[in-house]
Amino acid sequence: MGLKAGAFGGERLEKLRNSGVVSRSRMKLWLIRATTSVLLWTCLVQLTALSENWGPRVLKGWPSCFSQESAAASAVALDVQSSPELPVRIVPPKRVYKNNGYLMVSCNGGLNQMRAAICDMVAIARYLNVTLIVPELDKTSFWNDPSEFQDIFDVDHFITSLRDEVRILKELPPRVKRRVELGMIYTMPPVSWSDISYYSNQILPLIQKYKVVHLNRTDARLANNDQPVEIQRLRCRVNFNALKFTLQIEELGRKVIKILRQKGPFIVLHLRYEMDMLAFSGCTQGCNSEEVDELTRMRYAYPWWKEKIIDSDMKRKEGLCPLTPEETALMLRALGIDRNIQIYIAAGEIYGGERRLSSLTASYPNLVRKETLLEPSDLRFFQNHSSQMAALDYLVSLESDIFVPTYDGNMAKVVEGHRRYLGYKKTILLDRRLLVDLIDKYNAGSLSWDEFSAAVKEAHAERMGNPTKRLVIPDRPKEEDYFYANPSECLQPLNEDKSLPLTSI
Repeated sequence: MGLKAGAFGGERLEKLRNSGVVSRSRMKLWLIRATTSVLLWTCLVQLTALSENWGPRVLKGWPSCFSQESAAASAVALDVQSSPELPVRIVPPKRVYKNNGYLMVSCNGGLNQMRAAICDMVAIARYLNVTLIVPELDKTSFWNDPSEFQDIFDVDHFITSLRDEVRILKELPPRVKRRVELGMIYTMPPVSWSDISYYSNQILPLIQKYKVVHLNRTDARLANNDQPVEIQRLRCRVNFNALKFTLQIEELGRKVIKILRQKGPFIVLHLRYEMDMLAFSGCTQGCNSEEVDELTRMRYAYPWWKEKIIDSDMKRKEGLCPLTPEETALMLRALGIDRNIQIYIAAGEIYGGERRLSSLTASYPNLVRKETLLEPSDLRFFQNHSSQMAALDYLVSLESDIFVPTYDGNMAKVVEGHRRYLGYKKTILLDRRLLVDLIDKYNAGSLSWDEFSAAVKEAHAERMGNPTKRLVIPDRPKEEDYFYANPSECLQPLNEDKSLPLTSI
């Protein structure tokens, strides 16, 4: 028994020893594999980082789990691969700088008012060396549009394309977000038309003190003129390159343009004869008494519309009212616009509906809108989202042969500037003060049609979006030319006008 037990014990011991050797061998093999995996992943991360600066972009198409920024960079590369006809967009390297804090902004107004404000806020964040949080869009204005930034603009492209200038995040980091939740944030409206030095001297110290500053109004907060040229060019870069509409909006815009192009040249008429515009401005030309009362009630209903008692006739004579549909028809005819040309109306619902459009339709029967060119299903996701609908009109306006705004509001100005950037595409900048005077004289019989038409053509011969220096009025920034209507620091000299002459359409 003893021998058996010994034999058994020796055999067991040998097995235990062998199992120990095997376990150690397995452990060594596992360690080698783990170490190799770590080294391989480290190399991969380093190669990915190097590829951002040095190219080639071999690793850019790989899915990334490292950060939101690398994911956005991969999305850019995949976009290029899926659309080989597009030029390759090189993701810029990150700009390295000491972060002075965080800037949150809440935009106010309509789409183009917010668009210009976003450009300003990026330039300010860059100048102050702070991190910008993706801007919050206005949801409380007349239009009550619930759209978020990412519903209108390609947010990943916005962040990635500007990373060599400013750090932009979709939301505050958790530790900073907690401070905001505890009320440790400074909220204020900056002073309108301020020089960039105002932000350096007044806003930056607040950011450094509170870590987070929230600017709750952003329209017209940066001066038009006398800013460093790098600031002006960055505003342009944001406007013309970084603020790209979502793929859904871009595709639908291309569809509208294609439908129009299949029938030849087309004009975009920004007919700003909408209820909110008329109520705000107090312009009631051609409205009946019930409509005047309705517009007046609306003006009083919005406390932030400060002007309440308005003389419509006087304001019209001063050129401060949008042209009516009837006045617009006369203006287009006087300029010699072919009555068979397609005219795309870029606007919301025209106040007075078909009744007010009847004279314009009689003169130009090929009036179209996105609602008449597209199927209801195409616009289903855009209903009750005025900013997304305005984005469609913006895209069509950029591509039109001629752009005619009947009022110099934010869309008219921003589209005008963008068309200048695209090669001084023809934009008829109406002299409304002169026009209404000529129209009144024609309607009164003191001017013949030929005299009226000749006067209108002469007055607008040099108002077609030609290259011109931006008007500067010291101490009166509201009256000088708007930067986004004529960003001359960003424009190339014009060699020749390739747009169609008025007589050809």
